[in-house]
Amino acid sequence: MPKVIESECVACGACVDVCPENAITCDDVAVIDADKCIDCGACIDECPSSAIQ
Repeated sequence: MPKVIESECVACGACVDVCPENAITCDDVAVIDADKCIDCGACIDECPSSAIQ
């Protein structure tokens, strides 16, 4: 499952928009719901600050 590097996250919300399962929320930093995540990697590819790995 992808992990958010909180110190790198700029809370832009790009990952939220591309997640097909609506598994990501973003307030101060992105948070991935492990129960909903299907490990597709869309968020990793979309993150402009490489905060999701």
